[in-house]
Amino acid sequence: MNSISMMKVKFIIVVLISLLGGNAHLWGQEYSWEAVQVDGHMTGCISPSKDNVPEALGVFKGGKYIAPDGTVYKKNSVVAKTARVVIDAQPQMARVKDVIGYSTKAMSAHYPESELSNWFVDLLMRKTEKLSGKKVHIGIANFGGIRVDMPEGEIILDDMLSMFPFKNQLAYVEHTGKQIRAILEEMAARRFQVLGGVRVVADDGKLVSVEIDGEPLDDEKIYGMATISFLLTGGDGLKLEENAVSVIRYDDVQIIDAVLEYVQAETAAGRAIEYEKDGRVEVRNYKRRK
Repeated sequence: MNSISMMKVKFIIVVLISLLGGNAHLWGQEYSWEAVQVDGHMTGCISPSKDNVPEALGVFKGGKYIAPDGTVYKKNSVVAKTARVVIDAQPQMARVKDVIGYSTKAMSAHYPESELSNWFVDLLMRKTEKLSGKKVHIGIANFGGIRVDMPEGEIILDDMLSMFPFKNQLAYVEHTGKQIRAILEEMAARRFQVLGGVRVVADDGKLVSVEIDGEPLDDEKIYGMATISFLLTGGDGLKLEENAVSVIRYDDVQIIDAVLEYVQAETAAGRAIEYEKDGRVEVRNYKRRK
């Protein structure tokens, strides 16, 4: 492939990423994702907001495409045709570029706990408690369900849609303390997922201690759990509805519904999005196990 053809291919990739607002995604839970920032080094194209499309993606004049860096492409060139597709799509993309909140710092999700994963599972617990009208003692979500980082500064709708793209629903599950201990022991032996409402310590793949509401886990007590549909029947190796006392699925409430409701409420109240780690998961002598 000659250098001109290679430049065209790179331009197509850049503008298609621009169409996605700067995030490269694959819509499937089995894929890993990576956020890609469009830097404009090829044609001057950058990821557009809803208000700067001509400046970010260029314009058409007299049938020719003029890129942001001033380069002119013929009407029927591959670059011009691709640019036309991307630019024409921007009105439909405008809604996902709405600013819906503000974050005081960038946050990522990482093992065994992080600001972003703690924020996520805690808001799921609050929403599930509200839906069920019952006490939620523990929350379990999955790291794989959080696909991109929380940006610092303005949060647009696309940030949230990209962060939580999967159509999993919320669920309330009641378990005995004994069953919760078994679930956590299995996680300790393999890898903890996102946890809320608990303080756990594991050492070399074995569960050392579990506290809920500041008290040691009681094997005979019934506890309420907030989770997501993906983890009920085998997702990420978990079967959280197995041996449950009761299960309530909220089929009309997806993860993104709960997340957007929280972000919009915080924004309406004049509060920024921010969170901290709190030592809820302590893993000693960790060795990755299958």
